[in-house]
Amino acid sequence: MPINRIILYAHDVEATVRFYEKHFGFQALREPGDRIVELIPGDGGASLMVHPAAKGQRRGQSLVKLVFDIGDVEAFCARCAAEGLMFGAIHSADGYVFANAKDPSDNPISVSSRAFLNG
Repeated sequence: MPINRIILYAHDVEATVRFYEKHFGFQALREPGDRIVELIPGDGGASLMVHPAAKGQRRGQSLVKLVFDIGDVEAFCARCAAEGLMFGAIHSADGYVFANAKDPSDNPISVSSRAFLNG
């Protein structure tokens, strides 16, 4: 299954958005009331989702989360639980759901139905 979105945690969301627009040709997609700014690549590839960093996140530390597009997040999480991968609570956000877990090296990952909002 492909990775189509990568979350970047940013202390300055707008500066980060401008950086990727200017230097790499991304186009910002903003949804009313959503604190995530989705950056769509001009020539295909993974989208970057710029998310405000938590106060405790230090600059320079790895602030990336891999996001996998899953149509039925609840069923996927249940199947993973049966195989030993436990996701946290399923969260609702503006018409889609997501859940978080960590890989064996404690890197954050997420499964999300956000990609299926308009499809």
